[in-house]
Amino acid sequence: MAETRRRLRSSTVVLGGMGVLAAALSACGSDPDRRCVDRDSYDYVNGYKIVADKNCKSGSSSSSYGKGRKKTGKTTTDADWYYDADVSGRYADNGTFSRSEAVDRGGFGCSGSGSGGG
Repeated sequence: MAETRRRLRSSTVVLGGMGVLAAALSACGSDPDRRCVDRDSYDYVNGYKIVADKNCKSGSSSSSYGKGRKKTGKTTTDADWYYDADVSGRYADNGTFSRSEAVDRGGFGCSGSGSGGG
């Protein structure tokens, strides 16, 4: 009876560990969070103003740049995808316009071109 209980516990630990490992590795392949922002709207305090996704070039999220000028009403919007930004209300800041750079910032288990100490 004690042996059966021990066997169950060890298999639970192994299965749980495999689940954590699978989650960490699958997070690597996922696309980074992105927002469509107006590049001309940067505010020192707030960051870039978020605009409708239709202003950014549609298509695959794997493209590095979704840049395009669109005329919205009386103004022209220089919209582009902004990745891994801190979003506050209608503004995004501390991100990057480079999708590949956002992917390189990946979390645990991701291989990237990070700089090492030395």
